[in-house]
Amino acid sequence: MIRFKLFLTLFLSTIILTNAQDDKKSWDVSNPEGDWNFKEVSLSTIEGTWMNLDVSPDGKHIVFDLLGDIYIMNSSGGNAKALRTGLPFEIQPRFSPDGKTISFTSDAGGGDNIWVMNIDGSDAKQVTKENFRLLNNAYWTPDGNYLIARKHFSSTRSLGAGEMWMYHISGGSGIQITKRKNDQQDVNEPTVSPDGKYLYYSEDVYPGGFFQYNKDPNSQIYVINRYDFETGDISRITGGPGGAARPQISRDGKKLAFVRRVRTKSVLYIHDLETGEEWPVYDNLNKDQQTLSSHSYQDQQQL
Repeated sequence: MIRFKLFLTLFLSTIILTNAQDDKKSWDVSNPEGDWNFKEVSLSTIEGTWMNLDVSPDGKHIVFDLLGDIYIMNSSGGNAKALRTGLPFEIQPRFSPDGKTISFTSDAGGGDNIWVMNIDGSDAKQVTKENFRLLNNAYWTPDGNYLIARKHFSSTRSLGAGEMWMYHISGGSGIQITKRKNDQQDVNEPTVSPDGKYLYYSEDVYPGGFFQYNKDPNSQIYVINRYDFETGDISRITGGPGGAARPQISRDGKKLAFVRRVRTKSVLYIHDLETGEEWPVYDNLNKDQQTLSSHSYQDQQQL
């Protein structure tokens, strides 16, 4: 009888708690409950770090994030205009192919999801509705109808791993593109070819199959793979000593820019997709984050 009463009490408590959670509105980060006594602080700067940026298709504007806010400015220079500010942490802005819309990662709904807004910052809408496996690093398909993002899977040890998922601009549950090989080795940084045939992304292939703190970036940690949307085949594009990360496809789809560690420097490389030839371009980048278990917020300049 005592055991039955205890079970009944726990059962009823669970129902009451569940109903209370269902009745409660979703967490709005921009409007927290209670009196937090926030103070606004003016900011004036000519530089930043750990920033993500993108250039508009017509080359006239640059959109970037700084300290969790999103700004836009003329590519010729001048003052930046704030598009998204406030309590939500919002990063990784990217122009749509027609240059009229900007996608970004925001925790305004309580966790990292993919949002879109007009180029002037108006009409912001949440596209994805993940509440546990959160998303970041969205990239547009050439037709502007879909966004491909990295879905993050946490682990009991390390920062977890990721998979590539595709979402229609109108929302929905999404379509899985890649499957994680374990819970501790990551994939990240999607980019789509201009013809829409291929998805390029980075993958952690360090030996052992698990997270390690003492990985050697001058051997090989990350490589760049290519996913064929028609066949589903995955092929290795580049890697080797120093690894390869942060893939960015050229406008004509013939070349791929990426980052490789060369001794103590992070070096910008170009890979010719037709011949396989590679050559260095610039060796004064911020240090890459290949040695971390997850580089979803890699502090590498946009290529």
